[in-house]
Amino acid sequence: MSSEQKMMAGPGKRSNTVLPAWWLVFLKEVTELWIGGKALALVFIYTVFLGVVTFVIASNGELRLTPPKEMVYEAIKNVITVSLLIGLIISADSLSGERERNTLEALLLTSASRRQIIVGKFLAAITVWPVAFVIAMPTVKLLSQGDAIFGPGILWGAIVGTVLVLGYVGLGMLVSYWSNSNRTSYFVSMGIYTLILIPAQLPGEAQTGVMGQLLQWMNPLAAVNQFLLNILVHSFNFSEHIVWLEAPVAYAILILGILFMYAAPGLRLEEGRGSRLWIRFSRAIGLGMIVTAIFIIGTSPALALQTWTDPDQPVQISVNMEAKTVKASDSIFFDTVVTNTAAEPSPMILVAMNIINLEHEGEAIDPEDWSPERTQSIDSLAAGQSATLSWRVNAILDGEVLIYMVAIPQPEGQHVISHPIASRGIHLTVTPFTKLSPMGVLPVAMGGPLLLLLIIYFVSLSRNQNVDMGGSL
Repeated sequence: MSSEQKMMAGPGKRSNTVLPAWWLVFLKEVTELWIGGKALALVFIYTVFLGVVTFVIASNGELRLTPPKEMVYEAIKNVITVSLLIGLIISADSLSGERERNTLEALLLTSASRRQIIVGKFLAAITVWPVAFVIAMPTVKLLSQGDAIFGPGILWGAIVGTVLVLGYVGLGMLVSYWSNSNRTSYFVSMGIYTLILIPAQLPGEAQTGVMGQLLQWMNPLAAVNQFLLNILVHSFNFSEHIVWLEAPVAYAILILGILFMYAAPGLRLEEGRGSRLWIRFSRAIGLGMIVTAIFIIGTSPALALQTWTDPDQPVQISVNMEAKTVKASDSIFFDTVVTNTAAEPSPMILVAMNIINLEHEGEAIDPEDWSPERTQSIDSLAAGQSATLSWRVNAILDGEVLIYMVAIPQPEGQHVISHPIASRGIHLTVTPFTKLSPMGVLPVAMGGPLLLLLIIYFVSLSRNQNVDMGGSL
């Protein structure tokens, strides 16, 4: 006897175990979501996307030179980004879809409270995330190429991905709560998703400076990407960069608080809570958020780019390394010492890193790809005083590379001619690592979609047999 049959049995046959209403709603939603085929179809598309991207990386001569740490980072970032989109699509249909199909009234007439209905639907919507993440594990393992980064990548990807999924699914349900049709719910949800996604994809130059860092910190998706970059690629200490998780956690708590504490008790056949004043107020808030987001997106590159002019001041700069041989994907650490040789205190000194490819047939090197911190500054140095700065370089491509540092004191005026002071170079010899094999990637790239197609076939066959026998989902 099923759980629903036990609850519906007569007094003499009633089971001692009574399932909570939210659990029954959850079971119903999960059955419709997975056996009905919607979730399987979305996960299948996601698996095909994952397989294609992995095969392209393994087939492209330049992309497969990417170090394992960066491959794992990019893979987990893509898994989270696509999973958030799937979560929004499913949650955006959770309430507005019931209204559109005229099935919400029957659900509201059950003994389940409004909040229990929301809880059951919410839990069902997030079931796609663990499935999508587990499907991605073989791909991440393959891209890690045996590197120890696989473990931390899976751990942190699961943690930060879960935080974001909770917030995004809650957001989709809130939009669906205030929408009377799926068209409106999907349009608004995808609009918000795009507004949050675009700033997270800004180039590195637009993410520097005080304003650029602030904008990235305020964006939950961009903040998670920055956190994963610092932890997985740059191997920074977790405690030093936990600040990047503040916005995603606060965002999830805020969204879930609004969903369960405010919206859930007011669930009804029509969209929203029915108060005209609140409808006008919420529309004003929504319009304000859209205008603010557009302003931030439009101005963030200009605000984030900050430059200094070059002065002419007597300073000396030295490095504590001359030459080193490393493997691609290894990290190199060294220090620079900046000394003020003048008889008076120096102005602010900016120290910049430059990386040159010594092979004339090789491509130009972008220092942003090689170092998490291209520039550092020194407020001021007293006469004869020295300051030590620590640097980290991640070897990306194999070959002969020269690294040198430039010290640039702050200019005294707008029209002062500058003479940057350069250090001696560090000769870096980077040996290649084993490349990904396209034929080795092909089984993983094709195996996932084929397995899901087989599952979809048997689920569809079982569903059709159930319908032919007069059953229901």
